[in-house]
Amino acid sequence: MRVGLIAVICGIAAAGCSNLPASGPSTADIVNQPAENSQTLFELIDLAPAALTALNIRASDRFSSSFGDRRGAIESRIGVGDFVAVTIWEAGAGGLFSAPLTTDRFTPGSRTATIPEQAVARDGTISVPYAGRVRVAGKTAAEVQATIEERLAGKAIQPQILVTVSRQISSTVAVTGEVGASGRIPLSTKGDRILEVIATAGGVRAPVNETEIRLTRGSRTVAVPMLTIVNNPAENIYLQGGDTLTLVRNPRTFIAAGATGRNAEIPFEADTMNLAQALAKAGGLLDFRADPEGVFLYRFEAAETLRRIKPDSPYLAYGRRVPVIYRVNMRDPNGLFVAQGLRMQQGDILYVSNAPLTDVQKAFSVFQSLSSPAVQGVGLASGFR
Repeated sequence: MRVGLIAVICGIAAAGCSNLPASGPSTADIVNQPAENSQTLFELIDLAPAALTALNIRASDRFSSSFGDRRGAIESRIGVGDFVAVTIWEAGAGGLFSAPLTTDRFTPGSRTATIPEQAVARDGTISVPYAGRVRVAGKTAAEVQATIEERLAGKAIQPQILVTVSRQISSTVAVTGEVGASGRIPLSTKGDRILEVIATAGGVRAPVNETEIRLTRGSRTVAVPMLTIVNNPAENIYLQGGDTLTLVRNPRTFIAAGATGRNAEIPFEADTMNLAQALAKAGGLLDFRADPEGVFLYRFEAAETLRRIKPDSPYLAYGRRVPVIYRVNMRDPNGLFVAQGLRMQQGDILYVSNAPLTDVQKAFSVFQSLSSPAVQGVGLASGFR
């Protein structure tokens, strides 16, 4: 009777493994689903060196490729909203802008006059006495000086003009977010790069490896991790008037789940991270639970990247982002090299499935607890015979 009872328990345990609690799908569930279910919404890819090559040439957001402006600032030009002051010199006293001679005729009066600073109007002009409305927007200070001198010729005594932009509003960059002091930063005539403007704004308040820089120019916004700019000088591009820099604290993380030593949302804490490093941060594979053939990486992959890896994938018609599961066989000695070559991305999910024997052990444990009273009863009954 005891042997028969154990046999029945074994049969029930084997049949009931699929109904046991688990942290996620098994390797068989993931691998067999695309073939068995036509409604599957993900592409399964077994990682190989060829696939890694296609993944590593992924085009990510970069300031240099998005805006392509690596030149220094050109000659500064006056814009709408700038504040401009005009100083006028005349060759002799008694002119339009110079004071008359004093009564002793030996002391000349002032030969200069300064027109108070005024903002450039929306039509791009300022007002100069006896010269009328002068268009200054889009012109350099030297061009405006020549225009005013031309208009005052014959009215003033050999006028000489000096145009000064006292407050430059049009050629500024708005800096906000995780900086010491948000505000408008005027650009110098030599040209200012991203990190120079951030330093002028008081520097970054958040850790560099957790900071994302978003540059808005016109109607386009591009976000790049600050570490990328620090490590790659080509990304530290020159800014233009009207740009907006927003610094956001955005730690890059991935999620570890399943048969790993640590199930949590884990920060990168570095500019880049590969799958092998992610496994190490997650505590590695659990010896008594993990299936070495069931290491999976869940990701919404760009369609152009998937096209390079699997050009005949039917999921390319889904749109620009395609759900993809990458599989790494850690039982294969080459698996560690493959894991080193796969770069992690923000929001990736690292999942390690349970080994098949784990479910059998769970089933035996459950049914052992349920059958213990019956086995003990059989033993007591045998003792009374």
